[in-house]
Amino acid sequence: MLKLIWMSDLHYDAHALVHGHDPRVRLDAAITLINTHHSDAACCIITGDMVETASAEAYTALRAALGRLSVPVLPLAGNHDRRGLLRDHLPLPEGVMSEFVQYAVNADGHVLIALDTLDEGSDAGTLCPARLDWLDQTLDAAADSPVSLFMHHPPAPLGLTMLDPDGLQAADAFWAVVNRYPSVRSVYAGHVHRATFGHRGQVTLATLPSVLYQAPPERPRWDWDSFAPAQEAPKLGVLQLGETQSTLHLDEICTYELGGAPL
Repeated sequence: MLKLIWMSDLHYDAHALVHGHDPRVRLDAAITLINTHHSDAACCIITGDMVETASAEAYTALRAALGRLSVPVLPLAGNHDRRGLLRDHLPLPEGVMSEFVQYAVNADGHVLIALDTLDEGSDAGTLCPARLDWLDQTLDAAADSPVSLFMHHPPAPLGLTMLDPDGLQAADAFWAVVNRYPSVRSVYAGHVHRATFGHRGQVTLATLPSVLYQAPPERPRWDWDSFAPAQEAPKLGVLQLGETQSTLHLDEICTYELGGAPL
């Protein structure tokens, strides 16, 4: 059984609050939780939006904060990130694509594939022909090994009215590749700041709450003019990947910010 920690949407900032929450306090609490209870994990995968505003200062501060983690980190790019800065400041595994933050890691008989869905300048995601070709070749090389895909933008509608339009665009091209490989078990995505679970054909699809703040539930209806984070605690995921069965647990990240709510 392969144990992984999954975090998403840190929106880290070296100094400021983000939507009233302190990203430094939230990440520090997540790291304490991991080090205390999950130091036996093989790695911690973070599905994008590593920082709130991409700058050398933000990524440098984030790398220092992540240095306290007791397990290796695998970062991905989200729409708040900038590819060049992420590559310059955060650790990436060997074999990463030269143009994109896209790579595969073999771990205990499993293949973990990180996809770069960043379309710089857009909140929505994309996978260009070069990234899809790489995915096709990587899945072919994985042969019969079970594969888990990690990405920032969800590749299917989730029933989230305000968030679905900014998912992966032209996702049919992605599924045309994935559907050729029965080795693909699951897709794990970020971006929506809510937990959702479903499937597309034989592939399970899950999204994760943010380490920083959560998007509101569907009802009462909201829009971006009225947006305010939901009063919900941040969470991280604990994945146990097996040969014939996998599980995902959500662990609540408990924080108490001075002058703020314990959420």
